[in-house]
Amino acid sequence: MITVKFFGGAKKSFPQEQLEVDKSDISILELLDLLPKLKPSDTPDLDAENILVAINGADSSAMDGKSTIIKNNDLVSIIPVIHGGSKTKLDLEISKKQIQVIEIKGQKTIDVTFLDELRKEFPKLKLQAISSKFILNEYHLKKVLSLSIESEKNKILLSNRLETDILMRFALTGQISDAIKNAGLKEKDNFFLIAIGNKKLLDSLNKKLQPYSIQLFSKNNETFLKKHFKINKKQIDSVYSKTPLEDLLIEKAAILF
Repeated sequence: MITVKFFGGAKKSFPQEQLEVDKSDISILELLDLLPKLKPSDTPDLDAENILVAINGADSSAMDGKSTIIKNNDLVSIIPVIHGGSKTKLDLEISKKQIQVIEIKGQKTIDVTFLDELRKEFPKLKLQAISSKFILNEYHLKKVLSLSIESEKNKILLSNRLETDILMRFALTGQISDAIKNAGLKEKDNFFLIAIGNKKLLDSLNKKLQPYSIQLFSKNNETFLKKHFKINKKQIDSVYSKTPLEDLLIEKAAILF
């Protein structure tokens, strides 16, 4: 027997908060294939591409992804990662936190003081800048943010601040100085600004940054990330998923201490 617990928007597909499934020793992928057959016919479909799946409180992306085997008496949590927005802005909701992501074009006039000034102007927002080179795509972005937010909830952050934890997980290092040096904001380099807070303030921030924003994920960083983190073809081929590089990066981010 497996217990499946639904959070947030997933409750629209399964009105009950949790569901008992008379199965065991099946993969997450098999469970996701089974769930549509168990839900009421008059409810919306579950968006299986935009969810975080945890087993007994641990993110499955840090295990074997959708190939992770669910055992008897396991508790599986289905947590939607809701997103929307335009090409230059991504809005996310993860564990009830409102998150806005904007990619900013690097300029000579934009350096670390730019971020400091934003923090002064928007003190109620949590802000972090990540070099665009260190974020592969939307899937990678959402999963790493989910890791940091879940770590904050479980009081196991890599540092005493959520913003720093986010930077360290994208940089794949347990050293704050290395994270800043490698994945932090640099003059003339494009970067992602990640903001966490209430929607009204996020909208104000977006309005201010519109003159600097560019199309999200406009460059392919795959070659850079493989080289920087020394990920070879053998490692890629050992991951049985449609997104092996992303899953390797997420796994490395999940096991940092």
